[in-house]
Amino acid sequence: MRNHSTVSEFILLGIPETGGLETALFFLFSSFYLCTLLGNVLILAAVISSSRLHTPMYFFLGNLSIFDLGFSSTTAPKMLLYLSGQDHGISFQGCAAQLFFYHFLGCTECFLYTVMAYDRFVAICFPLRYMVIMNHKVCSVLAIGTWMGGCVHATILTSLTFQLPYCGPHKVGYYFCDIPVVLPLACEDTSLAQRVGFTNVGLLSLICFFLILVSYTRIGICIVKIRSKEGRQRAFSTCSAHLAAILCAYGPVIIIYLQPNPRPLLGAVIQILNNLVTPMLNPLIYSLRNKDVKSALRHVFPRRSLALEIK
Repeated sequence: MRNHSTVSEFILLGIPETGGLETALFFLFSSFYLCTLLGNVLILAAVISSSRLHTPMYFFLGNLSIFDLGFSSTTAPKMLLYLSGQDHGISFQGCAAQLFFYHFLGCTECFLYTVMAYDRFVAICFPLRYMVIMNHKVCSVLAIGTWMGGCVHATILTSLTFQLPYCGPHKVGYYFCDIPVVLPLACEDTSLAQRVGFTNVGLLSLICFFLILVSYTRIGICIVKIRSKEGRQRAFSTCSAHLAAILCAYGPVIIIYLQPNPRPLLGAVIQILNNLVTPMLNPLIYSLRNKDVKSALRHVFPRRSLALEIK
């Protein structure tokens, strides 16, 4: 890629229309990022340490925590650096890597949400056969498939974007390297990359959302057929967290990509919600309110839990 470009470094101009707010934004986003790291590390520690959580649902939750850690870390550290007054520059290779991992982890999470919807569908509609259908081999294949699918998706987009020559402007009018803000800096026609990128991202998101919708339609039909009120409540509670996380994840994506010309500030706010706030909320939505996870965390931090019980 370097042989095709005379640009060796890009300048990230930051979050649009936020001049003079760097210090306040630094402390705000630092707290979001630290909460994201802490919450997802706690979930991983609980899932790994407790044998009671070695089930398909928590296996996929552990994968989600890994992706949330990586997804937020793709953009947050560099953003916090220049908000603290450090250099706004990012190397050509660093920009390409940032774009690759952003789309790799973002696409993988979309696939993972779809797999988790299928897991809930099997658990509620076929409870007696759940552990047979969702055995270790099937879970491993589904997890590896999400990784590989995200990697292929990101490789295509990154190759199309950075095989173009960049020989002039090098100021990126955003706080991280993404396709819509990097492509306008290219010295050749970018229509092919724009069409493929928009179609690829939009089509994959729609397919995943459609499969999730199908799964939850079937789940809803199964819940209605449950006779006991307690059984319906238990089934609904297992799905409510996943539905809340899907809304947090797909809401920003739909708003970003369905608006032809969104305001720069609105687009940046929505991206920050997607990059920082959703990964921070996922541990709270999914697991930290769960009794099994709380019990596992007490075993991970026995002294702390003992002190809390004494109090």
